[in-house]
Amino acid sequence: MTFEEHVQRAVESLPAELRAAMSNVAIVVEDENAEDPDLYGLYLGIPLVDRDSGYAGVLPDKIAIYRKPLEEEFGDDPAVLEDEIRITVLHEIAHHFGIDEDRLDELGWS
Repeated sequence: MTFEEHVQRAVESLPAELRAAMSNVAIVVEDENAEDPDLYGLYLGIPLVDRDSGYAGVLPDKIAIYRKPLEEEFGDDPAVLEDEIRITVLHEIAHHFGIDEDRLDELGWS
């Protein structure tokens, strides 16, 4: 299975209601983050809970999943790599829904 297929599978594992509620967000695979090459993923946008503040939503939010650091850290075991990709995807999607790092830490998703 390719890295992109793992990411797609993680998105498809979400309940249908959550997938339907994701609004104007693009999930992309990139090699790495130039500013922080150890970063596994990054959400760039305005969370859905904050959009009532006049957010126009012209451009999509972006969730980047970074291939190189995940493969370097977990690539020796395909099952672990798949699990870590899933955790990273779900972590970044949680930011789209307004869940911050502290709450993700409490839930064990950091």
